[in-house]
Order: sequence, then structure tokens, then C-alpha cells
Amino acid sequence: MTDQAVAAEIGQRIDQLRLERNMTQQQIADAVGLSRVSYAKLVAGQAKFTNVIAVLRALDQLALVENFVPKTVFSPLEQLKMKGKQRQRASGSRGGTSRATTDTSDTSDKSETLDW
Repeated sequence: MTDQAVAAEIGQRIDQLRLERNMTQQQIADAVGLSRVSYAKLVAGQAKFTNVIAVLRALDQLALVENFVPKTVFSPLEQLKMKGKQRQRASGSRGGTSRATTDTSDTSDKSETLDW
């Protein structure tokens, strides 16, 4: 599925929740502070994430966000390695060569080795 298709599917599921609550699009839009047209765009998958959260809150379904992106914790062994520090950065992939590690010992043509 494309990103747009996933967004549209989420919008359709939110609209199904609205219908199960027997609410009109205008009622949801008023509860959230959106126009009915903005709500229709949300259903079509063209909404800001904050608006999606607001609609889920209005439908009393904010707990769905917890299932959408569950909170994860590091393993106990990883926490011991870090000695109580909270991780701030990802190390990225370690395979292949990066610009910082390429060999620049051949200085015959420096314009090719400089990336600025």
C-alpha cells in the first residue's frame, strides 16, 4: 500500500467510528473545531496528524493511538550498558563506507574528495 492509501484507510476507519457513534460529520467537526470540509479531507487521508488525534479524542478513542505506536523500552541488558542514561541518538547502519571513512590519501585530485 502507498502512504496515501494507508492514510485513506485510517480516515475510513475513523469515519466508521463516527458512524458507530451515530454522529454527523458536522457534529464531529464542531466538537474538534474543524470545518466539515476539513473533516472530509481527514476521512480522505489528507489531514494533519494533530487533527486525527483530536477526532479520536472527540470519539473517545484516544487509546487507539497506544496500539498504533506502542511505547517501547530498552531491554534490561541495554539499560545496564547505558548505566541509567537515556538514549538520544541512533547509531545508523554500520555497513558500507561513508564519506567520513573514505580513504582520501590520494590527493592528486582534491576536488573529487571534497563534498563541499
